[in-house]
This record gives sequence, structure tokens and C-alpha cells, in this order.
Amino acid sequence: MPKELNVGDIVKMKKVHPCGCDEWEILRVGMDIRIKCLKCGRMVLLPRPKFEKGIKKIIKTVEKLDEQ
Repeated sequence: MPKELNVGDIVKMKKVHPCGCDEWEILRVGMDIRIKCLKCGRMVLLPRPKFEKGIKKIIKTVEKLDEQ
């Protein structure tokens, strides 16, 4: 079952980035997920299945605005 992800969420990944940080901010959600390292600012685009498999936990979640 797909996880509920929103732009602005902060996630902790299983693998550590080469800069030493494992916390990322979600910038884009769709078939691919764009994330940004919170330490060095590097942006990475991952396919959704690979991203969901690599998440350890969601640290901070942002409420999605209702579209009317």
C-alpha cells in the first residue's frame, strides 16, 4: 500500500548520504519523488517504489491543503 507523502515532509532514509546526513525534504511527489538533503542541499530524483522501500520513518509531516 502506498504511503501518504506530501511536499514539505521530512523523512529519514535507511542509507546515509555521502555528506553524512540521512534526513531529506520531499520536493515533488508523483511517479517519481524528488528529495533534497537537509545538510548539503543535493537533490535526487527516485522512482516511487525505490523511495518507499528506502524510507526508515517520516520525521515531520505537512498537512495537505484541501483543494476546492
